[in-house]
Amino acid sequence: MDIAALGVNVDKSGSPQQSDILSAALELGEVPATPAALTSREPGFWLSNTLLWEHNDHQGEAPALSVCPLVLHTDLDPGSKKIKYILSGDGAGTIFQINDITGDIHAIKRLDREEKAEYTLTAQAVDFETNKPLEPPSEFIIKVQDINDNAPEFLNGPYHATVPEMSILGTSVTNVTATDADDPVYGNSAKLVYSILEGQPYFSIEPETAIIKTALPNMDREAKEEYLVVIQAKDMGGHSGGLSGTTTLTVTLTDVNDNPPKFAQSLYHFSVPEDVVLGTAIGRVKANDQDIGENAQSSYDIIDGDGTALFEITSDAQAQDGIIRLRKTRQLNNLPDVIPDILPDESTVVGAEAEPLDFETKKSYTLKVEAANVHVDPRFSGRGPFKDTATVKIVVEDADEPPVFSSPTYLLEVHENAALNSVIGQVTARDPDITSSPIRFSIDRHTDLERQFNINADDGKITLATPLDRELSVWHNITIIATEIRNHSQISRVPVAIKVLDVNDNAPEFASEYEAFLCENGKPGQVIQTVSAMDKDDPKNGHYFLYSLLPEMVNNPNFTIKKNEDNSLSILAKHNGFNRQKQEVYLLPIVISDSGNPPLSSTSTLTIRVCGCSSDGVVQSCNVEAYVLPIGLSMGALIAILACIILLLVIVVLFVTLRRHKNEPLIIKDDEDVRENIIRYDDEGGGEEDTEAFDIATLQNPDGINGFLPRKDIKPDLQFMPRQGLAPVPNGVDVDEFINVRLHEADNDPTAPPYDSIQIYGYEGRGSVAGSLSSLESTTSDSDQNFDYLSDWGPRFKRLGELYSLGESDKET
Repeated sequence: MDIAALGVNVDKSGSPQQSDILSAALELGEVPATPAALTSREPGFWLSNTLLWEHNDHQGEAPALSVCPLVLHTDLDPGSKKIKYILSGDGAGTIFQINDITGDIHAIKRLDREEKAEYTLTAQAVDFETNKPLEPPSEFIIKVQDINDNAPEFLNGPYHATVPEMSILGTSVTNVTATDADDPVYGNSAKLVYSILEGQPYFSIEPETAIIKTALPNMDREAKEEYLVVIQAKDMGGHSGGLSGTTTLTVTLTDVNDNPPKFAQSLYHFSVPEDVVLGTAIGRVKANDQDIGENAQSSYDIIDGDGTALFEITSDAQAQDGIIRLRKTRQLNNLPDVIPDILPDESTVVGAEAEPLDFETKKSYTLKVEAANVHVDPRFSGRGPFKDTATVKIVVEDADEPPVFSSPTYLLEVHENAALNSVIGQVTARDPDITSSPIRFSIDRHTDLERQFNINADDGKITLATPLDRELSVWHNITIIATEIRNHSQISRVPVAIKVLDVNDNAPEFASEYEAFLCENGKPGQVIQTVSAMDKDDPKNGHYFLYSLLPEMVNNPNFTIKKNEDNSLSILAKHNGFNRQKQEVYLLPIVISDSGNPPLSSTSTLTIRVCGCSSDGVVQSCNVEAYVLPIGLSMGALIAILACIILLLVIVVLFVTLRRHKNEPLIIKDDEDVRENIIRYDDEGGGEEDTEAFDIATLQNPDGINGFLPRKDIKPDLQFMPRQGLAPVPNGVDVDEFINVRLHEADNDPTAPPYDSIQIYGYEGRGSVAGSLSSLESTTSDSDQNFDYLSDWGPRFKRLGELYSLGESDKET
């Protein structure tokens, strides 16, 4: 079978033009150069690759069906109609359609190479009637030829880029890329060329690489910060007729430090009252910098002037200005090191410092302030120094100032034996104002709660009000207040540290309570105890003690003393053979004297006990009773044995008592009626066979034991208010309901007795005028009984009689 392909170009209206006929390129299979070759080949299909041109529709019109006619023909059918052609494969029936009689193949849809570049189809000739194949199927490929129908696109646009200001010519800014969906191999449909439509002469672009560079040097951010660049990408190599796409690029110039700070004015004027608090801001100066961020940061300094020691300037990082303050100067440097750390804090030392500003002394100050960039770029150092200066003039205004003490703090000393009302020291203060108001002094009693000191309100002399004791407190810290008489709101405070000096007013004594132990088998000259002394006083040259025995005990036959180099004392035994049976305790008075002026002394007694010791001198017992104790038992062991014996005796006594209490029979006394009581048993019985835990006689008829015992009816001592009677109960009342009503009434009756009682009746009793209330063993019938006599017993029994009477009447009814 032959395949003849004819490529026909179709215009926008879908009509083929004879002048646009294209020769099909047969790439697969053998295709003869002349038609004669077709007749000389052996039967079979010709396989060809036919290039089809894709076409855009014209104003929405559908494309012509015969875009490219492809004719199939077999050598077996020289014009016969018994052969039918069929087509299968990619797009068969949907994109390509075959005429089963003629073998003509038509495209019924517009082809788009960007969607599918080639189609593989299979053609076959079959019998028209039986559909049996006449020849083997032949496969051929249709390739779609590209045309320039897609414009370039910038997929990542719009773009943003930055470049430092003052950059040199040709500095790279950024790179942009466009894409074209056309075939980059066939023709120039996808060959792109870049150009700048807007943004010149500031920037340029490489036509092929799309690299954007600066086209002008030294672009200044302070002049213009942002630039908009329009970039175009055009296909077909940039020739006419090509399609194009555009995007925008926003270029921002970043800041560099290329501008120095500049003060807005060369002279600043400020005024400040002379009593301004230290550290107060007086004014602000600012040097403007056209740069931004850290490039605009400036530091401020005072480089010259007559107030450099009084004023300081600090930089405000947020506002980018300099703050001029009164310098915080502390003048407590001359405080002695011995003053403890309990001085008042800085907030209370108001006026204790010499105020740095004094209208009466100096009325104005001149400062030279400099502002310099913190971050300097060395590339622009040639533009000049990145700093500027300005002059600041500060005028001091007069104010009513508080008094000023002659010293910021005072240190006074006084002996602890100083007489009352004696002068310890003096403080002085003055009014620095021209008017010079008189000053009145006082003590802040919050710092002198015990009122140990007084001060003369006129001259500031401090006197002693109560005796001092150095041994209780060495330092006293008070605050003196100075107040102007003409203006009481003007006050100043000053700390005064008073040190109490020592005098020899305490005698030495033993450092602790000593108790010495002497062994019976001790040797002569043996050290019994070493003692030391203490003195509450604090002499300048330290303590030195003298030890001696009382005059009457200088020739003590038993003990002697020896002074040691470390200011301690050793007590020695003069002989051996001490016996605690003869004397158990020795008292040795010792006189201790100090080296004060005048010297003081005291007598302390040392207690020496004679003890039994082992051969190596270890104390074992110091009591005389140890001789009479059994051998091998100590006092502690005997005490433990005695305690155990006492405990056993207590247990035996308790056991016997409980046993007797358990075996005591429950006997009913003649003068008691056990029926009127509740008997409580704390122990559980052992069952029916247990006859000891519970006396069964209690529940028996007393007549069978001790004869007849009449019942004792005891009238209650409590008198209750009569309760309001209820309405009479109609005939046929329900007994359960009646009992429930009465029970509820009794529970809620405030006059009812607050106790429960129980009566045990083993028999009904004898001699009652009411007779038996039980129907058991009764000789009369219920109808013969009369309950009217119950009315004489009281309201409650009357009600009971009515109930029984109603019951009888109901029965009769």
